[in-house]
Amino acid sequence: MPTGFRPAVILAAGLISGAALAPDSGFAQEGEIQIPPAEKISNQVAVFSGLDKITGRIISFDVYIDETVQFGALQVTPRVCYSRPSTEAPLTDAFVEVDEITLNRKVRRIFSGWMFADSPGLHAVDHAVYDVWLTDCSSTSSVAPPPDR
Repeated sequence: MPTGFRPAVILAAGLISGAALAPDSGFAQEGEIQIPPAEKISNQVAVFSGLDKITGRIISFDVYIDETVQFGALQVTPRVCYSRPSTEAPLTDAFVEVDEITLNRKVRRIFSGWMFADSPGLHAVDHAVYDVWLTDCSSTSSVAPPPDR
């Protein structure tokens, strides 16, 4: 049997046996298995990596939530950073805004959206000179927190 048909066979076998996944209604129907949603952990620090394409250097930097850090001509501001408990499959994501400071000192938003640590190439900032991507979320950092925290 071709490997491409195995999930369909498994799904069909589950449906025939009367066990199916419950829709996200919060209530299990008779004969259905309810899977609870994974618990999100809200973190205070987003951990990024940045590539300077001119020098070829990659650095890692921590940014507190709602704080802005400048990396080259880019300003990186994470708004939220979520991770999952160690008992769950790893899924780290953050909502991030990235602005570019242009040569005539104007600030231009070049990215506003979700970054996923599992897929850095999918939702990373790919700038002409700098690349930035999410690598992790953390509750603490070796960097001193902003004064208002």
